[in-house]
Amino acid sequence: MADLWGGLVQAFWLIVTFDADLFEITLRSLYVTLTALVIACLIALPLASLLAVKRFRWRRTVIGILNALMGLPPVVVGLIVYVLLSRSGPFGVFGLLFTPTAMIIAQVIIIVPLVASIAHQSLRELWTDYHDLLISLNVTQAQKMRTLLWDARRALLTAALAGFGRGIGEVGAIMIVGGNIAHATRVLTTAIALETGRGDFSLALGLGFVLIALAVAVNLLMHMLSRTEVEGRW
Repeated sequence: MADLWGGLVQAFWLIVTFDADLFEITLRSLYVTLTALVIACLIALPLASLLAVKRFRWRRTVIGILNALMGLPPVVVGLIVYVLLSRSGPFGVFGLLFTPTAMIIAQVIIIVPLVASIAHQSLRELWTDYHDLLISLNVTQAQKMRTLLWDARRALLTAALAGFGRGIGEVGAIMIVGGNIAHATRVLTTAIALETGRGDFSLALGLGFVLIALAVAVNLLMHMLSRTEVEGRW
């Protein structure tokens, strides 16, 4: 219990004193996760809409693989990305290992299946309502996809927020490909793991409370900016 209260006090103190290290790793956490989320959504949302409106031979297999990859172990993703980006790997020449870019790549791989699976469920239900109308209008496949994505935008926000939650709390893959290097690749989750290993539980809990507050603040901000609440309805 003492560690819990100590963590709350530590979190408050770090924030009110504008701790430079805290703000550095917080901004890096946001940069890595939000960049990965944007890239993942650019891949996952068109894929989800395509799976909703188009029927092809391996469609069910692709959907099954996406659903299975939602539970993909992050450590395995980190290991695969590490091998690919290491000096002996096929992309080692780019020197991306132990950089924020490597962390973004790992997070994209982790987030894409989650966002795509959740988005596909919403778009598939919407497609059942829009199917006859859009077929009668003789619109193209791309127009069908754009219509579904626009009209399901509030439901897709939920998918994006789920992806953000998965990314901001990631530690395993980030630790492997980023290396937890101070002033370079250290983020909130890896800093928490480091302080826990050192036995400084109060600081670890303080960073944990900051991470929770950050996740809640970003979720509320995204809801406000997207105006999900209209006339008292979500």
